[in-house]
Amino acid sequence: MSLLELAPARCVRALSINSICSHCADVCPTNAINLSARLPSINQSLCVGCAGCVAVCPSEALGLDDFNPTEFFFSMASDAENVVSCQKNLPCIAALSVEHLISLCSLKKGLVLDTGHCNSCEIGDKVLEMMEGRIQSTNYLLEAIEIDERVVCEKIAYSSGETNEPKERRDFFKTFHLRGIAKVKHDFEKEVQSTTDEFIEAHIDSSHTQELRTKKITDRRKLFFTALKRVEKPSRFHVVDSSMIDFTSQKIMDEAKCTACQMCYRVCPTAALTSDMRNSKIDFDPFLCVKCHLCHDVCESDAISVSTSYNLTEWFEPKVQNLITYTVRRCDECDGLFSSVGGEKICHRCQLEEEEALELWGLNK
Repeated sequence: MSLLELAPARCVRALSINSICSHCADVCPTNAINLSARLPSINQSLCVGCAGCVAVCPSEALGLDDFNPTEFFFSMASDAENVVSCQKNLPCIAALSVEHLISLCSLKKGLVLDTGHCNSCEIGDKVLEMMEGRIQSTNYLLEAIEIDERVVCEKIAYSSGETNEPKERRDFFKTFHLRGIAKVKHDFEKEVQSTTDEFIEAHIDSSHTQELRTKKITDRRKLFFTALKRVEKPSRFHVVDSSMIDFTSQKIMDEAKCTACQMCYRVCPTAALTSDMRNSKIDFDPFLCVKCHLCHDVCESDAISVSTSYNLTEWFEPKVQNLITYTVRRCDECDGLFSSVGGEKICHRCQLEEEEALELWGLNK
């Protein structure tokens, strides 16, 4: 039985109490993930180890203890066959994100998803419904970048032909050496965890501070970028419907609404949003964006929005885009540098102190 593991500091919800990210809970076919607390709570007894949540987590905070998507990718890329099956090389086809599907399909010259076991699986119907949207998006984007191969589903019902034969007596005694005892202990503890029928809450504390501050590009994005470098550039770069892309975006900044609060690029987990040493601008790199929605969640003035279109030039010739530039000046009160949006003469901190003083004196009416 697989164990679903959460790296708390990697979770988007850990970066801000305002995050509304719910991808993992939304796709879980057995409701094994609960978001009543700040961080996801996991019920290992309900979890069936399909890795559907692993595939949609924007920051790769979730993972199975016995399945590594990156290792699977390289194994699949080197395999002569192009069939993916829950009975062959991964826990469930739901473990594949759109990024993985595009990357593998472009490298393998086509990809076949074995759905032959889905009808007899307790989560089969939900997985097929889930994958229908991913496959549609994948093939739409493959066509847009002029790759002829497609991801298709076939009822192959792959079987390895192996049977679970009873273990010999000597195998029992093999466990009674140091390494064997350690493995038995580990397997026993894992079994206890997997049968725990309660939601276990995750927590973050001061020990996670450094990890929370670290900007990290996901492994699946690195694989995606590597795969794209191996395919021929399309004859023209199309502009596509952004709703068909669930793993990246292009941003629009409303300069009239932006207050230069710095929150969006401070919390961005991948450094898709950045500034300079003087905080005089906000730049955006679409190729680093994982569409976690965190920048929108923390923007109190709703200055950031997602473009309804996406230019696929970013996949082959990525460029950093400037969303807004500020005038940097010294505050008349504290003499500190600040980003002046509308010609303000005092910084935001001093402005708040002024408002609090007026309220204290009863002069803010």
